[in-house]
Amino acid sequence: MYVATLSKDKIMEASKVLNYIKDVVENKPNSWLNLTTHRLDIYDEAQAKTQFSDQFTDLFNANNSEPSALSQLPTAYDYIRLGHPLSCVLEWAMAKINALPTENVICFSSKTTPILAVLRKNLLAHKNTQIVYTDELPICFNAEVLQRIYGYAFDLKKVAKAEDITAYDGSTIFISQQNTIGDFKLLPNIDFCINIYADLGSVLAVNGNQNESYISEIQHVRRRETIAMTPANCLKALNSLIGKSAIEISKEDVQTSKNTVANSIKGITGTTAEPLVASSGLSIQYAIMMGLVHDAQENHPGKAIKIVVPPNCYGGTNDQARRVAACLDNVEVLDLPVDGDNDMVQSIDTVLDQIAKEDAIPYIIAEIPTNPRVEVPELLKLKEALSSIRKTNEGKIAVDPVFILDQTFCPNVLFLGEGEILSTVKAISYASGSKFPSGGQCTAGYCVANNKAETLMEKIGLHLSLCDNEATHLQMEILAKQLPSMNQRIKDAYKNTREFVSFIKETLPAAKINFVSEELATQGFTPSVFSLDLPTKGNTEEEKENYKRALNLKLINLMITEIPNESKYCVSYGQLKGCYWTIPATSTQGTTKEGDKDYIARVALSPNMDLELHKKVFLDFVESIGG
Repeated sequence: MYVATLSKDKIMEASKVLNYIKDVVENKPNSWLNLTTHRLDIYDEAQAKTQFSDQFTDLFNANNSEPSALSQLPTAYDYIRLGHPLSCVLEWAMAKINALPTENVICFSSKTTPILAVLRKNLLAHKNTQIVYTDELPICFNAEVLQRIYGYAFDLKKVAKAEDITAYDGSTIFISQQNTIGDFKLLPNIDFCINIYADLGSVLAVNGNQNESYISEIQHVRRRETIAMTPANCLKALNSLIGKSAIEISKEDVQTSKNTVANSIKGITGTTAEPLVASSGLSIQYAIMMGLVHDAQENHPGKAIKIVVPPNCYGGTNDQARRVAACLDNVEVLDLPVDGDNDMVQSIDTVLDQIAKEDAIPYIIAEIPTNPRVEVPELLKLKEALSSIRKTNEGKIAVDPVFILDQTFCPNVLFLGEGEILSTVKAISYASGSKFPSGGQCTAGYCVANNKAETLMEKIGLHLSLCDNEATHLQMEILAKQLPSMNQRIKDAYKNTREFVSFIKETLPAAKINFVSEELATQGFTPSVFSLDLPTKGNTEEEKENYKRALNLKLINLMITEIPNESKYCVSYGQLKGCYWTIPATSTQGTTKEGDKDYIARVALSPNMDLELHKKVFLDFVESIGG
């Protein structure tokens, strides 16, 4: 047992921790296991990485594991990527029994991404890295691709045991394959210890004060390029920890679920290429990014790569693209204004002309409809802009763009199938799985390609595998169950949304509503999300803006207070039931530049909700402001 490896004065503390965790596992709220979205009303972003653990420690010190106490703990990190209650509990417990600060232990659903997180920081810091292991490296670890495509530099070294590791000028990562959850080999010559658990993912421990600066950057890699160990797998890990037993290995046949998911995605998107399914929307997006960078370096060596991104799009997309560019000298991010007074097609035309003149490679990421203003470009003109043959300054034909479509708002629209609007240009589409695909039950996302871009899927799949970001078995099972009903749920949710939008127009005509037109809806654009720009007043622009921001919060607070079982202050949509409210500027656009943020209310409706009650409460709001 691992407890025997601890010093005697730590055994009592470890035993106390394990007894407490056993009670916590028994008394955990149901939401800890199945929630994928975070409630903003109990979320303080400034304390997001510490608040849950601090208050959990207080409960431990008071030996309080009552269900009521656990359910009152604040939102942990930001469900699910950066962390969630069960991942925080696992990290806290492993830190305690290894006498480490809680923040020094970080768990991943991926077995390789924690290695990549250290390599990324050392690349930017121009610092050496050695990766030391005893048994085998993870099967998905591809040293050649990591060095050639990602630009990561490192030395690989196999040893008989951890004690054989000698001093090194740089960072030493020690990788150990484990079948029980427990201690880390925190020896003086080891900076980062990564325990790999075959079915669950991995847990990283940061060793020594000199490595504290890595913690937030490792967490940010987890937030942007992968996910924390999933709640279900964290529970398995915790059960192994408290039972001091081997990890329960999954015996389910996941191939049936994989086949169901692949067939459903092909049917929904009208595509024929094999889809790829990842642990989250950002996991699949990162695989797309690195797969395309890989393809460009092989087929267009020496040419600059331009990633074109709307400056006000989802913060994770924006931030991730810039993080890729920061690591690679030949990659640059260009802005693509798409909302409000800006026309997406005109912006694409302009930026593609510029990239063509430079003889660079254009990769365009865009959301249709746009987020949060729910706008759809003129699709025929979009097709023309993407299809135009452009020339370099030397008069040569420029490289064709690849259009990467975030289709999360409307995953039912047939963009890529044969004969559809984007079938004749190189196009890839992807969707976040925590929305419509799973109905909010898991985070897994997927991507598909049209026939012109099908050859790119091999490289995207390679990087999805290298980062060990494929969907878990349970995620596949959830998608297999939920995807067949997705299009009907989208249809029903749109019906509720159209009715609510019409009611708001009638009761508060001074408000500006961003939603698709009836005409666009007949073309298949039936989102269940709209944005609401409330009327304001004041003598100066600052007064007007402050008044409107306060009004946003007043509306949201009224909704979640009066309809607590259905209305949530939360960033999600596409859920199976309820209504979700958020302000993009303070949630999904968290890392977006301040001038590009949208301080408006974004509302998402589901197919199953009490629409009449929501109308009634909204009418109360209108009357309270004299609307």
